[in-house]
Amino acid sequence: MTEPGDAVRRRRECLSCSQRFTTFERLEETPITIVKKGGEHVPFDRQKMLGGLIRATEKRHITRDQLEELVSSIETDLRNQFKYEITSRKLGEMILGKLRTLDKVAYVRFASVYREFQDIDEFKSELEKLQTQSSRRKKK
Repeated sequence: MTEPGDAVRRRRECLSCSQRFTTFERLEETPITIVKKGGEHVPFDRQKMLGGLIRATEKRHITRDQLEELVSSIETDLRNQFKYEITSRKLGEMILGKLRTLDKVAYVRFASVYREFQDIDEFKSELEKLQTQSSRRKKK
């Protein structure tokens, strides 16, 4: 059985024998490939992205559905832009952009791992940027 929206069911008839049969047509999507820092190409893995987001949002008031929606929106954005190959750096920035609007604490957690913060000064710098952006938005 197929999921709703997963396939189109069609009834057909053989022109030579007149027998009727059913076919299921599925959309064949071009896979998205991530280009890692070292140049390695790996397939897009929504579960891996979701796992990183779950760790970043641990003990925050963010539901699994919200995270699933975030991952889906990134995948949809890539497909709508016909980007089937993206660097891990650009993908990380996309995630950070969406996470920033969802939860600032989760954003900083994710950024600390993604950007490989080495000390407290890097945390402070990121927090200051976040605070400056928040102040600008409030003034508008």
